[in-house]
Amino acid sequence: MSKATASSLLCGCLIGALLAGCASPVPKLTPPVPTQWQHALASDPAKPTDLHGWWHAFDDSELDALVERALTDNLDVAQAVERLRAVRALHDRADARYLPALTASTNDVIDPDANASYFLVGFDATWEFGLFGRAEGNRRESRGALDAGIADLRTAQVSLVAEVVREWIELRTAQQQDQLLSQISRRRQHEWQLLQIRQRLQLVAPNVVDQAQAAFAQSVAAQGIPRQAINACAQQLAVLLGQNHPDPAWLQPGKPPELGAWQLDSAPADLLRTRPEIARAEADVLQAAGAQALAHADLFPSIGLGGSIDWSTDINNNKKHPSTPNAIDSLGPVISIPLFDWGIRLAAKHAKDHELKASVLAYRQAVLQGVAEVETALGSVQQQQQREQHSLLAWQALQRVDQTVQTRVGLQLGSPLDRAESQIAADQAALELADARAGHNLAYVALFKALGGAPLPSAAQLEVSPEASPEARTDEVHR
Repeated sequence: MSKATASSLLCGCLIGALLAGCASPVPKLTPPVPTQWQHALASDPAKPTDLHGWWHAFDDSELDALVERALTDNLDVAQAVERLRAVRALHDRADARYLPALTASTNDVIDPDANASYFLVGFDATWEFGLFGRAEGNRRESRGALDAGIADLRTAQVSLVAEVVREWIELRTAQQQDQLLSQISRRRQHEWQLLQIRQRLQLVAPNVVDQAQAAFAQSVAAQGIPRQAINACAQQLAVLLGQNHPDPAWLQPGKPPELGAWQLDSAPADLLRTRPEIARAEADVLQAAGAQALAHADLFPSIGLGGSIDWSTDINNNKKHPSTPNAIDSLGPVISIPLFDWGIRLAAKHAKDHELKASVLAYRQAVLQGVAEVETALGSVQQQQQREQHSLLAWQALQRVDQTVQTRVGLQLGSPLDRAESQIAADQAALELADARAGHNLAYVALFKALGGAPLPSAAQLEVSPEASPEARTDEVHR
């Protein structure tokens, strides 16, 4: 065989090995998203609601200020930011593994016969090329970890905004319920007193008075539920804002937020871009693909370049200019070939293959879960909206009844007891309306949490330029 033929064969084998060892492409993700929502809301003339500021539909300046403070001071978000910065610090130096490395060392070597002692100085350099997909696998793992950190920060912000709005709605609703229950309690007490007078006039039986007393006691006891909720919501708001006690202003009764006009301008496919849980699953796929590429590369030799320079001198030599050479240098390839552990490496590669498939299935599951949560939230919004509308109709009807009874009592065609009963009925309808309105508001909150609505992480949190924001990037797994 001629030298040319041998060289060609060697080059062909080397090229074939390089091609065989290249990292396999990242699996193409096919998210199982429907074309449209099943529970589509009726068209609304309002402007489409901004996903990154959906809580402004309540038109509550106090709520807006709370959300802004929470995004700045919340400890969960601060933790997510620090974890992201830690991941980014490693990501920015991920390629350093495949750059030349230099090691310097010194040593004193004493000859056993004690006639000579040497002082050694050496420099060793190594440079792994990252062939057979190693560099690509490392890059995928690093990018997947960075994307996962961004998704975790996004998850923290989405949950935070939803929790702040939910606690504020429940706080103001509990305060309104406490006021209505106090009013009902006063009316029940007045009714009991009127029946006591009638009992003394022998116009009613004693059991009727006892029933009125029991109703009054029950109305007083019922006030404990909203008051407990007020305390719990205020404490939770303080935690969300990173402070150790609630603001006194929160405990002052205020008007509950009222949901204004809004319109959902989102398709199921938009979840792939907005829902952080899906982005996190997507990042996990990229990380698993990187780990699989590294396991695949471990089946092939590790090839690099190495060199060293060693210099020595006899520290017991009295000659100023020694006649023997005292420096040695070398340069050549560094090849590490898997032999006896190749079986365990192959098993590790197969394990990473299955983990990659599992991450793809987890991604599909995350998409299905996201679609299901949005569909459930859309259905809840519809049902709670209808409940609020019917509760409003009932309250308005009982208000009209109370006005009629008031007129009859003023004309002495009815008794004060009739008026007390009509007022209590109207107050109980108002209590039900407050609960229904809160349910509608909370369903709206759940909808936009499922959609992944929250302000985008700032450039300072991401430590990137605004052009490199999450929405501006094209994710690796969709290429």
